[in-house]
Amino acid sequence: MTNIGRLYSLLDDVRLPDALPYSQVSTWELRFLYLLGRHHLTGEDRLVELGSGGGGSTYALALGLRESPVFDERRGRLHAYDFFRVGKGTFATEKFFASGSKPAEDDSFLDDFRGRLEPFLPFLEIHAGDLWKTSDPGDTSPVEFLHIDIAKTPRVFRCVTERFLSRLRPGSVVLHQDFAGPRLPWLHHSTGALLPYIEIAGPPIRSTLAFEVVRPIPEDVLKSLAEDTCSVDEKLALISAVQERIDRDHTGGIPFKSVLEFSKAYVAHYAGDHRRAWSLAEPLIDDAYLSRTRADHFEQLRTAYDEDRAKNGGGGSRLSRLVGKALGR
Repeated sequence: MTNIGRLYSLLDDVRLPDALPYSQVSTWELRFLYLLGRHHLTGEDRLVELGSGGGGSTYALALGLRESPVFDERRGRLHAYDFFRVGKGTFATEKFFASGSKPAEDDSFLDDFRGRLEPFLPFLEIHAGDLWKTSDPGDTSPVEFLHIDIAKTPRVFRCVTERFLSRLRPGSVVLHQDFAGPRLPWLHHSTGALLPYIEIAGPPIRSTLAFEVVRPIPEDVLKSLAEDTCSVDEKLALISAVQERIDRDHTGGIPFKSVLEFSKAYVAHYAGDHRRAWSLAEPLIDDAYLSRTRADHFEQLRTAYDEDRAKNGGGGSRLSRLVGKALGR
């Protein structure tokens, strides 16, 4: 068991404040962030949250740090990165505003974030804007903790890899918050590439996979991830390796083997091989979890497949009866 794996037994006993800022992550994930701050992290190296949103996850982690017997608020710093605004490409919600909706002609919720995190501002450093602009390419200082809830596109994931994963050292802790997202396969095949150098803490905590670095990560591995040099087949094999390590999340609700199989379909989809993507996705339609939560994913892949067939003279209907059933039509 990893050091952070021991925190699982404490999850049921955590009681967070009722007035925690709005967050899109589950209560279980917030509890785990609190436990990391309270019982594991030291702040001797960088503590980084990529994608702070409305502040719920930041608050839970900062509260744990404040109650830690080893974290020194005078020297330790928690770095919070986000656009801190709503709009195209930000993946933010208007619920991040204190009022619950965007004020007229103001798309920034940065002031709301600061207000919610006011108790922790003495040791909180806020970096607002595009990650490529707010992160320092020359900063090589070690990262003790990295919470990734921002890598929604390959462009951003490249920045995460080049400027943050490259600074991990043995003992560093990483949380991938979007690990239950089939549309983000770079999270999955990159984890497969890192398996020789990490230890997975335990079952995913709802959508979050936690792992600890146990060996130095070679530069050529990080370069390959940043430049996306693996072939489709190599990426599928890397995801298969992750499937061998994890099954359901710790509550039993998310079937990660199926989620990761669906992720493989998106590897092919993004590579333009829509026939292969649909051949990987179609057998998963009968999966109860995926059919209930990812119906739009099936529709997207089937539509791309049908359009590809039509473009290449294959004809075919827009949506098969099978997909229609899965979508409740």
